[in-house]
Amino acid sequence: MGLVQDFNTYRSKMNDKIMDSDSLIIKRIFNLDTNAYAEGHLDVKSKELIGLTCSLVLRCDDCVRYHLGKCKEVGFSTEEVHEAMGVATLVGGTIVIPHLRRAFEYWEELQNV
Repeated sequence: MGLVQDFNTYRSKMNDKIMDSDSLIIKRIFNLDTNAYAEGHLDVKSKELIGLTCSLVLRCDDCVRYHLGKCKEVGFSTEEVHEAMGVATLVGGTIVIPHLRRAFEYWEELQNV
């Protein structure tokens, strides 16, 4: 399996287990997350780009991968994604660079899916 399939399979499996725990708090957090990225005053594309850049600054590789997948789904070009990740690296500083490397690798893999 490749990076993208491995990530999506694991994420789905673990999300199912988490939801099976029947925790009201966790279900509400997941629901809030889903609703936050819905169309509103900002369009979905803008929200996904915000999610991607914040995830890079916060150095959450799983979140970066998730938002890169969504960025592909909503039609961002490689140039747009790279520019956004450049801004995130500027804001986050050089400590973001290892995560940027993995983000570039994952985006590249997404282009082959």
